[in-house]
Amino acid sequence: MSNETGAVTGTKDKDYNLLWFTQACLENALRLETYIKDAERDGDNEVADFFRKAQADSRKGAEMGKKFLASRIKG
Repeated sequence: MSNETGAVTGTKDKDYNLLWFTQACLENALRLETYIKDAERDGDNEVADFFRKAQADSRKGAEMGKKFLASRIKG
């Protein structure tokens, strides 16, 4: 019994998951920019620094995802 949904999406689950992960990391990096600005506006550098670290981690995840996808697409 297989739970693979690639027949519905046209993309194997593992490939879809890589695409989703990369997109989620990129969107998170964008969202965190707003959170950083909110914390800075409120003068809370500790929270702003926390969000900067989280944003850097999201960027790192996105870069890793993009590299992994590129190597898979090239074959």
